Amino acid sequence: MHQLISISKEKCINCYACVRVCPVKAIEVKPGTSHATILPNRCIGCGSCLTICPVDAISYRSSKDEVKTVLKEGGKIAAIVAPSISGEFVDITDYRKFVQMIKSLGFTYVCEVSFGVDMVAQQYKKLFEDFKGKYFITSVCPVVVSMVEKYHPELVNNLAPIVSPMISTAKAVRKEYGKDTKVVYIGPCIQAKDEAKLFTDDSMVNSVLTFTELRELFDEFDIKESKLEYSDFDVPIGYKGSLLPIANGLLQAVDISEDLLSGKIITAEGRDSVLDAISEFEGHADTISRHFNLFYCDGCLMGPGTSRGGEKFIRRTRVVNYSNKRLKSLDIKKWEENIEKHKVHKLERSFHPNDQRIKPPSDEKIREVLKTIGKENIGNAFGCEACGYASCKDFAVAVTAGLAHTDMCLNYSLNNRFEYIDTLRSTNDKLAQTKEALKESERAARQEQEIASDASETINTMIKKLPSALVIVDKKLKVVQSNQSFIDLLGDDAIEISEVVPGLVGADLKTLLPYNIYNLFSHVLQNDEDIKNRDIHYKDNLLNLSVFTIKKGSIIGAVIRDMYAPDVRKEEVIKRITDAVDINLAMVQKIGFLLGEGAAETEHMLNSIIRTYKEDSEDSE
Repeated sequence: MHQLISISKEKCINCYACVRVCPVKAIEVKPGTSHATILPNRCIGCGSCLTICPVDAISYRSSKDEVKTVLKEGGKIAAIVAPSISGEFVDITDYRKFVQMIKSLGFTYVCEVSFGVDMVAQQYKKLFEDFKGKYFITSVCPVVVSMVEKYHPELVNNLAPIVSPMISTAKAVRKEYGKDTKVVYIGPCIQAKDEAKLFTDDSMVNSVLTFTELRELFDEFDIKESKLEYSDFDVPIGYKGSLLPIANGLLQAVDISEDLLSGKIITAEGRDSVLDAISEFEGHADTISRHFNLFYCDGCLMGPGTSRGGEKFIRRTRVVNYSNKRLKSLDIKKWEENIEKHKVHKLERSFHPNDQRIKPPSDEKIREVLKTIGKENIGNAFGCEACGYASCKDFAVAVTAGLAHTDMCLNYSLNNRFEYIDTLRSTNDKLAQTKEALKESERAARQEQEIASDASETINTMIKKLPSALVIVDKKLKVVQSNQSFIDLLGDDAIEISEVVPGLVGADLKTLLPYNIYNLFSHVLQNDEDIKNRDIHYKDNLLNLSVFTIKKGSIIGAVIRDMYAPDVRKEEVIKRITDAVDINLAMVQKIGFLLGEGAAETEHMLNSIIRTYKEDSEDSE
């Protein structure tokens, strides 16, 4: 079975919005990665992350191809439609046109899941009226079922042992049209895709389409309301089960009392209310002394399989209006006959614990993480929540479980940055002091140094003028020299640091570049194998990187070109650097006794740069 929900590593921006909204923390962020990852075993299919993601990096498993295959195979194929469809398709003026649109895709029958709701609601009424001291949680919502099985396994026996309306409708359709009838459920819930995989025989649902997927199929096959005639739903027709999208609609379908004084049912809908309800039911069921009717997505009105931007109360109104309209023309006698006919179905089911709770770490490990991020003295219930967790303690637990890493803590990351800047400033101060101490010893060779300085300044100026980014680092990956193009490439933080430490001299390359880039520098240092013309992605740019050895095992350089920038006239750069080499060698001959090995290293450095540019030119040609 393919993963239900996934995150695109190309689109993800690591904003942690999905981590914050996930009710069970089924999202992992590993150190050194630029994207979050869904953990399918922990996921309950609620889809909260889908609707919160600001860059549409999260998607769910599509069933369109699967449904097209079912339709292509032919035979009797029934579409069973969730009653919340009246709130979703506000753009279709007549439900009879809507039925015909679905049939135009190739379905033989189009039936209402509201009949399955009627059947299931009667089972709930029997269960609640035959009270024997045990309180139940309704199992209509597959997200609630998954949450209980994975994170409250002690409550599995409190789940009402009744199939969902989707399954009961599949049973009814096969009794009406034959066991060989294929069934496709169309609804607002994506967790129903996984729920459908649990059933076989007459309970089988061959595939599940969301409302948004149905819209996409209409567009793909150019199916429009204006081109079609009327067609009504096929039997069996539903009754008050059409109110299911509204959370207490299940109860009203069979007149289960919701009276505050005498009723025995509490209805809760929406993410936060459901989480609180399950938690309080687990700890205080006997005190509350009520059954719980729970729907994760504000009833079934705002499921993740519905169109974005829907308005809850507008959808609610349309569901009620549609139900009133349908009930006026309903043949009650025929409905009762169908209910009697389908009482033969077994609507019982069982549930199984699938404990996915994180084993609590020791207090010592939690304190260790809190100390690392500087939060050892903060209360257990406090935290800024920027990391996606409700408190610093919850975050520390996630870190110990491998679901998060310390860099996700905003304060910790900022403190590290400030410490780095302070370190650079301190290094600069020490360099200034050292320079002052050496002034006396330098005086004797000042004239020669000025000559060498002029040559070095000429070379540095040329390097700085290069349109491509250039950086030279030592064996510890500390910056020896870099040009302004390199600093500009890194962005605002590097520009700010360069104001304190010109050219970023002494900066650790590991703190400037992501792992996949600075690792290439380590490779060249360790293996003495130059890397030429390697295309890499950095931020929003496509870069061309060449890393080359200047002094084996000691000094390496790199030339980085922005592939989106105008072409650089490489031949001109080569000519100027070649001239600089000639001039520099002439000067070195005069002051060779002072420069010594430095001249050879300078020549080696420049020739390496020339060789790299020539090879780049030849590759381009």
